[in-house]
Amino acid sequence: MLRLPGRERQGPSVRPSRRSLSPCGRCAPQSGAVPANMSWNLAPTIIVPLAAYGLLYILRWRRVRAHDGARGAPGWRLASFLAGVALLVVALLSPVDSISDQLASMHMVGHLLIADLAPILLILGFTRILLRPVTRPVHRIERAAGPLAHPAVAVVAYVAAMWLWHVPALYDAAYSHPAVHALEHTCFFAAGFLYWWHLLSPIRSRLRLGGLGPVAYMGSTKLLVGLLGIVLTFAPHLLYDAYARGFHVWGLSAIADQNVAGAFMALEQSVVMGVALVVLLIRAIGESEREAAREDRLGLV
Repeated sequence: MLRLPGRERQGPSVRPSRRSLSPCGRCAPQSGAVPANMSWNLAPTIIVPLAAYGLLYILRWRRVRAHDGARGAPGWRLASFLAGVALLVVALLSPVDSISDQLASMHMVGHLLIADLAPILLILGFTRILLRPVTRPVHRIERAAGPLAHPAVAVVAYVAAMWLWHVPALYDAAYSHPAVHALEHTCFFAAGFLYWWHLLSPIRSRLRLGGLGPVAYMGSTKLLVGLLGIVLTFAPHLLYDAYARGFHVWGLSAIADQNVAGAFMALEQSVVMGVALVVLLIRAIGESEREAAREDRLGLV
């Protein structure tokens, strides 16, 4: 299983510890500007699983492409899946992860990549034919889950993950303890993947959203999470002790940084909802046209 750790300790030569970024802790931290930490996280526990998943997908895609052609394995599906893996690399290995020790706004960028953008691209990389070996197991899991497989559960899980992990006590705990931060990342990825699976999965579910269901599904979730972004954007006081500091990175004070983080969340939720609704509308129109054509053919027979 993909491990999504919050921080991999590799010694000060690779990345400094959090406390080293503010050596005085919560009492009289250093003042002035400090450079952004642009180091990469070279943790094998992240690199190896991501490389393995990418390789397994490529091998499956090539096999299906050779047998079924572009219908079963279009080139854009391969590009989408690999882009999803690349976004996880950005969130977990690139300087985005390192700078998140200093800036709440970059911390937010990492969370949005893990919970939204990477799952979307990974799931868009699948087709029914690519997933044929796991279709029956997925259906068995769905039946065994019973009411927990309902899309409403995914909405609750996604919204709860976003709100709960931004409660100051939990947020600060995730910042200070790598194991808690790993749990946070795992929750975000699992909730995000489940949420987008109900909307984008090529495997037809008995609980598949139909009609205006996707609109209500998207609207309720993104509005509730967007509200969290608005709260952070306009919060007049610093909510998280983790970023209580006297130094500036990129000219951002701690409160301005928190406000930017909230703006990132609110904007991302709005943009993703708008784009997703347009895509779902186009897909619904296409499915309706195919169904009408099928009924016409049956009528002619």
